[in-house]
Amino acid sequence: MKGTLNPSVKICCISSQAEAKTAIEYGATAIGLVGNMPSGPGIIDDDLIRVIAQIVPPPIATFLLTSETSVAGIIQHYQKVHTSTIQIVDTLRVGTYQEIKARLPHIKLVQVIHVIDKASIEEAIEISNHVDVILLDSGNPNLKIKELGGTGRVHNWELSKKIREAIDIPLFLAGGLNASNIREAIEKVQPFGVDLCSGVRTDGHLDEKKLAAFFKAVRGR
Repeated sequence: MKGTLNPSVKICCISSQAEAKTAIEYGATAIGLVGNMPSGPGIIDDDLIRVIAQIVPPPIATFLLTSETSVAGIIQHYQKVHTSTIQIVDTLRVGTYQEIKARLPHIKLVQVIHVIDKASIEEAIEISNHVDVILLDSGNPNLKIKELGGTGRVHNWELSKKIREAIDIPLFLAGGLNASNIREAIEKVQPFGVDLCSGVRTDGHLDEKKLAAFFKAVRGR
């Protein structure tokens, strides 16, 4: 899909209503709400995800990050929180994306691809035929304790660029993004959107100075 130098920004690991409001005030077009995970930052309980999702005004998107790997598990998780978008951070192992869409036709489906090697390109191309958005991150679901995002590490942007060029749906870029590297990332990959957690946080909390610097860098000012 053709790239952009003016991407949407998703701020992930939102942990309170106040953080959601702050992220939106600075320019976030989406927020990420992290459900139960085997590892990584920002995990909050489903009741809080639901409360935060309810106060976010359209057209700001609310992403549920779910580690469920079956259609039944994903739908059950969504029904507890009612976000506008479902971000599947692991491999869908039981059932199909079409089944999720049939049950939840109003919900956008995002599949995370953990960019590891050239095989990630083929994986992204195949899955892009079934979901609304591909999100590239730096985790590794093959480890004993799965890394499903929130690593704070940059991956190979050359692979990310190849994926963006090869698919026909929007692509979000995540993994180790911050104010100092975001312009390079945008110019190299030209993603539809960018997604970050630790790059705008200090001691786990959303940092307004880092947010301001990040959005300034995104806008090239």
